[in-house]
Amino acid sequence: MIEIERKFLVDSEDFKKEAVRKERIVQGFLNTDPLRTVRIRIKGDKGYITVKGKGNRNGTTRFEWEKEISVKEADALIKLSEPGAIDKLRYYVEAGKHMFEVDEFFGDNSGLIIAEIELGHEDEDFLKPQWLGEEVTAITKYYNSQLSKNPFKNWKG
Repeated sequence: MIEIERKFLVDSEDFKKEAVRKERIVQGFLNTDPLRTVRIRIKGDKGYITVKGKGNRNGTTRFEWEKEISVKEADALIKLSEPGAIDKLRYYVEAGKHMFEVDEFFGDNSGLIIAEIELGHEDEDFLKPQWLGEEVTAITKYYNSQLSKNPFKNWKG
């Protein structure tokens, strides 16, 4: 139940040509406290509830527990969520032995594209595609829970 993940900005839309599949994700947060984030998600035709703990010092590792729930339950819980639901299209891009999940955000986070990669350990080497930009793993404003409260549209200007 430990997630090891790194996040990056994306420099171009070239990843779309490399994607092996994509799916829409809508999610809300019942709790955005960094010590215990509770996320509700509809991903394709499935629903999920996820609890995430506080990240380590460099933001790569934290507790994560997830359970599949019905879409009907997920939809009802999203309606109870804090304001600022996230709407995005997730592209799955293979890179060597890893899979990048590249999220293209819509709505108040339109214009933001973030790539994530899950690793087996913090120092694991991985192939970095040309479209991969600046690493933002430890920058909390890029966490979905924070994007729901302070969306990308508010960062400009």
